[in-house]
Amino acid sequence: MAASDHLSTPNVAKLTQMQIDAVRRWHAEPVDNRFTGLEGLVCQQHAMNFCLWHEEDKARNPAATDVEIAGVKRAIDGLNQRRNDLIEDVDDAISELIRASGITVASDAAINTETPGSVIDRLSIMSLRIFHYGEQCDRMDVEEEHRKKVLQRLAVCKTQHADLSFSLQQLFDDLFAGRKRHQTYRQLKMYNDASLNPAIYNASRQS
Repeated sequence: MAASDHLSTPNVAKLTQMQIDAVRRWHAEPVDNRFTGLEGLVCQQHAMNFCLWHEEDKARNPAATDVEIAGVKRAIDGLNQRRNDLIEDVDDAISELIRASGITVASDAAINTETPGSVIDRLSIMSLRIFHYGEQCDRMDVEEEHRKKVLQRLAVCKTQHADLSFSLQQLFDDLFAGRKRHQTYRQLKMYNDASLNPAIYNASRQS
């Protein structure tokens, strides 16, 4: 294919920088979404992870009451459902981009064990981890040993983030050259479905 055929290939560096910038911004300002198209979906999905991260922190507060924990658990379930739905939405958008690009996929093209949407989700969580380890480095109430441990972990996170970003760009390059086949994998979560979770439908019968 000609070089021009690759113009629609998603740019991973741009997507991950958006995630990193959003984490910083959202800690100072309300969660927002300044993007459209695939970037807008990636930002939406990232926002779910941002909110989940902080709800998970609340769930681990030793001073939280049982009522507070129950409320947090329900919030986590809802956010996690939306997070997984958006992973699929990202993959569906990638399928549409590939289709619209008129790419011919080789008949023997391999399929990846993990979809781009799932990798983007992992990169989102990693950007949150990097930010919060950075916060730990700036604490004034900790010993040097704590700071040293945090810096070591931060270095590992940054290396893993760079490696995963590089691998995702390779996957996109292969998908948009027709060397690999893309497919959205439906996660088909059951726990929030009142017709599939026995704890929910049995409770409704008893009430």
